[in-house]
Amino acid sequence: MSPAVVPHLGARIRQARVERGMSLRALAREIGVSASLVSQIETGKSQPSVSTLYAITTALSLSVEALFDAREPAPAAPPAAASALPPTVLHALAAFAADPGRRIGPLVGAGERETLELDSGVVWERLGHVPGTDVDFLLVTYRPGGSSSGSGGLMRHAGTEYGYLTSGELVLTLGFEEFTVRPGDAVCFESTTPHRYRNDGDEPAVGVWFVFSTT
Repeated sequence: MSPAVVPHLGARIRQARVERGMSLRALAREIGVSASLVSQIETGKSQPSVSTLYAITTALSLSVEALFDAREPAPAAPPAAASALPPTVLHALAAFAADPGRRIGPLVGAGERETLELDSGVVWERLGHVPGTDVDFLLVTYRPGGSSSGSGGLMRHAGTEYGYLTSGELVLTLGFEEFTVRPGDAVCFESTTPHRYRNDGDEPAVGVWFVFSTT
């Protein structure tokens, strides 16, 4: 797993909520979860599931790309603490403080990917970004037992998604249909269609996903 884990996901969500003048309870009502869960996500005590994350970004008119990018640099660490951090972590923290319109690429090495660890056994790794485009380009991993929704519910969000599975198996629920996605299989559909992914197997399911926003 990449060491460049994206810090302060909850803080970024809180920043967007405050900027929009929305209370914590109002956001919770909008996405159908408890205010305590939203609070735990914002303070970093809990990670959102894929479905909750998309619900939050939809309610806040926020792109997933924006969650990888911090608009404000983190407070400077004391010199002794900074010197104790590995170079890869220091490099990542510097990148996160950069302009959110920065280009990611043209080459992103396997050890340089920015990573979001989500609830329910799901990991997103950012594979690249070209400023001015509205697409999430991700390496997605569903660990054994992992699901896009911890509650088992289906999710909907703006955009069109394309996925290609490289290893493991995923079960895709799409509307009233269910599909088993195996290595070499590809999926594509409008993301406004209720859907859910889950890994019922005993090995990670890994694939490359593109989600194009239509908003």
